Amino acid sequence: VGTQDPENMGTGVPASEQTSCAKGDPQVYCPDNAGGTETGQVTDCDSPEDNRPLSEPGCSNPQDCGQLMASYEGKAKGYQVPPFGWRICLAHEFAEKRKPFNANNISLSNLIKHLGMGLRYLQWWYRKTQVEKKTPFIDLINCVPLRQIYGCPLGGIGGGTITRGWRGQFCRWQLNPGMYQHQTVIADQFTVCLRREGTTVYQQVLSVERPSVLRSWNWGLCGYFAFYHALYPRAWTVYQLPGQNVTLTCRQITPILPHDYQDSSLPVGVFVWDVENEGDEALDVSIMFSMRNGLGGGDDAPGGLWNEPFYLERDGETVQGLLLHHPTLPNPYTMAVAARLTADTTVTHITAFDPDSTGQQVWQDLLQDGQLDSPAGRSTPSQKGVGIAGAVCVTGKLPPRGQCRLEFSLAWDMPRIMFGAKGQVYYRRYTRFFGRDGNAAPTLSHYALCRYTDWEEKISAWQSPVLDDRSLPAWYKSALFNELYFLADGGTVWLEVPEDSLPEELVGSMCQLRPILQEYGRFGYLEGQEYRMYNTYDVHFYASFALVMLWPKLELSLQYDMALATLREDLTRRQYLMSGVMAPVKRRNVIPHDIGDPDDEPWLRVNAYVVHDTADWKDLNLKFVLQVYRDYYLTGDQGFLRDMWPVCLAVMESEMKFDKDQDGLIENGGYADQTYDGWVTTGPSAYCGGLWLAAVAVMVQMAVLCGAQDVQDKFSSILRRGQEAYERLLWNGRYYNYDCSPPPQSCSIMSDQCAGQWFLRASGLGEGDTEVFPTPHVVCALQTIFEFNVRAFAGGAMGAVNGMQPHGVPDRSSVQSDEVWVGVVYGLAATMIQEGLTWEGFQTAEGCYRTVWERLGLAFQTPEAYCQQRVFRSLAYMRPLSIWAMQLALQQQQHKKASRPIAEQGTGLSTGPKLGPKEAMANPK
Repeated sequence: VGTQDPENMGTGVPASEQTSCAKGDPQVYCPDNAGGTETGQVTDCDSPEDNRPLSEPGCSNPQDCGQLMASYEGKAKGYQVPPFGWRICLAHEFAEKRKPFNANNISLSNLIKHLGMGLRYLQWWYRKTQVEKKTPFIDLINCVPLRQIYGCPLGGIGGGTITRGWRGQFCRWQLNPGMYQHQTVIADQFTVCLRREGTTVYQQVLSVERPSVLRSWNWGLCGYFAFYHALYPRAWTVYQLPGQNVTLTCRQITPILPHDYQDSSLPVGVFVWDVENEGDEALDVSIMFSMRNGLGGGDDAPGGLWNEPFYLERDGETVQGLLLHHPTLPNPYTMAVAARLTADTTVTHITAFDPDSTGQQVWQDLLQDGQLDSPAGRSTPSQKGVGIAGAVCVTGKLPPRGQCRLEFSLAWDMPRIMFGAKGQVYYRRYTRFFGRDGNAAPTLSHYALCRYTDWEEKISAWQSPVLDDRSLPAWYKSALFNELYFLADGGTVWLEVPEDSLPEELVGSMCQLRPILQEYGRFGYLEGQEYRMYNTYDVHFYASFALVMLWPKLELSLQYDMALATLREDLTRRQYLMSGVMAPVKRRNVIPHDIGDPDDEPWLRVNAYVVHDTADWKDLNLKFVLQVYRDYYLTGDQGFLRDMWPVCLAVMESEMKFDKDQDGLIENGGYADQTYDGWVTTGPSAYCGGLWLAAVAVMVQMAVLCGAQDVQDKFSSILRRGQEAYERLLWNGRYYNYDCSPPPQSCSIMSDQCAGQWFLRASGLGEGDTEVFPTPHVVCALQTIFEFNVRAFAGGAMGAVNGMQPHGVPDRSSVQSDEVWVGVVYGLAATMIQEGLTWEGFQTAEGCYRTVWERLGLAFQTPEAYCQQRVFRSLAYMRPLSIWAMQLALQQQQHKKASRPIAEQGTGLSTGPKLGPKEAMANPK
């Protein structure tokens, strides 16, 4: 082994063997019981009672389990890597490279329709970026480019997140609340050093990169002998070290724990390295974790960053490592890179090195004896424009044919935050347990390294019932858990609520508002990483299933915040981009579109969305009413229902004005006045009309529970008239027409036409005595959608297109009707399952998963939309969390078949004792 020239350091593999990394004969790798599903044959689907068995998980189809692993040449399966999840070889390259949607992708006719909006947007964008020096809440000029690199994010809910790519890079950062930096920091790496009989025989950065900095380090790991496996909130990376008879398995753990409101908030991640020796010689193995202080960008430029070692012994457990202090205002933080010291390991460190240098000093230090020099004391503060990094190394003994374990943690402590307007000071949720002083990083590290085994037990208990269910296809098991990444990595904040921040005049009418917000905090997540608005409510309607099933108290907290915002007004006038009309920011007694922009002052200034005046949107108020009842049904919280009842009455009263002809059915206004904000809707429509009837039906149920006979009679009358009008005006014998505009638009088959029925069935309504839409019509409409929007679109392999003309051509009348919305498709699949079309539901949803995660390379950045060809829109979006509605539908289906309470399955839902006529407990504890 060359110790001076890094070019001679190599990998310890003969040159003849190294060539396989470049050309080799790739083999399809398939672990036992992994993979996808066997493709079922489409047969007659007229009867929803036809319960065709779902495909059994297995590896019989190489396309299912080998597509992303075809390049893998290794034999290693890794240490206790689970069979289910998203698995990819580090040498894989995605063939399809799509681009973000932009003006070039709009047809001439649609371009003409939106010309005024485009000009107004350009003026607004220029003022925002050049005059106000702020970031637009939606930046159509500078979309986030395609990077097919992301993996599981680190960090719990609301404390910031750091995404680690599937090739091991630290590449997406959300430390400042809601604001993302898409930047790969080269110095942030793991490096392995193997020594036999006192001599280093192998030293390699575990990265396929070949950067221009740190050139003395041995880069260019052969990706053909390594793979990544994600099952959020955990991930595994397996490295078979060629020629060494050694396999490394790095397990990444984040405390995402359903129904846990403490550890789930912690800004930590743990890396457990299990090293297996398949040879007959003993080895010393070292893993070095290097980390730059900051990201190397503008925040670091002023200098003043410094590092220091720490050592913390508590309760018989010792943790030591480095603190990287980053005092840049307004949100200073400290990062801790730490390792667990045991009787079998040695922990060493280097306090500071230049991450933009050749890195020779660090490399030689490790190469010499497999350890680092461990200087005492803090580093000098960094100079202006000069970077600073540090490293922690753990060394252990690896017996012949044996195994050893090395444990690291990464924690960051940014307790006090300000949003972009720098007005209000907030404290993150985790400070309730670890203090507000900014010195919690050592304690967080110690806690994480001592508690991660408990976290893993809880994660396994939660996930096992789904993973062990052989009736569920493998892709679904991956999708269900991996799509949950967005709950933490959606620019998410979870904040303490100051005592004096809740207005007395509004709090008084809601008895539980203050206790809920002060006990469980304030929760916010973005519509999308590119659509920067917190708690966008028309989209949360879809995504909320994940929250109410797994952290129901956060869902209730969000609902109380939304109720507060509903009762407030902001009469400041502004111009709306689509219409050019001047109107108030927020009117009283209407649900806001969103709770605000993190680059401004969310909660204090709502409705960052300036495209439409959403006070006239037809869906927001209805979605609030439907979610209130759904949340009550799943939590059994009668106090919550009582608190929300006056707000529901107020918003439904506001909604009444949209029924202009008094036939019991609201009319859309001839513009895009709902969540499909680029798809014009005129008169009575399937989507908003269906939501209206469902909300009216829910008001009848809530009136019964609240003992309001007059309200019950009023809404019962509206419901009868509205049902008649809806069927007469929209049902055409096969499906509900899109709206009542002239053909051909009105004839469009909308994939989301049964959204109202979806929520009714999720809330235990919509059939029997509480039927709103005739069941034969609902089933027929869903079968028509499956036939046209799913199977006649892209060969049935890309999910359901939003709109399809009855002659089998996608509806291109708008910029959104020919898109596939992933979250809508998951909701559609849930609706199919509810109505007995389980096979069709899984077929429909599978197309989206395969497209996003396997074909387009958009793992852990699932977009809002994609078209059949060329483009995607709005990466890392909230709506796909609706896949949890599929899980709810499956559990309710099981409950129906068993005619007994659903056993607590660890998926966040249980139907327990009925506290009301139609209730189920989301958290039986």
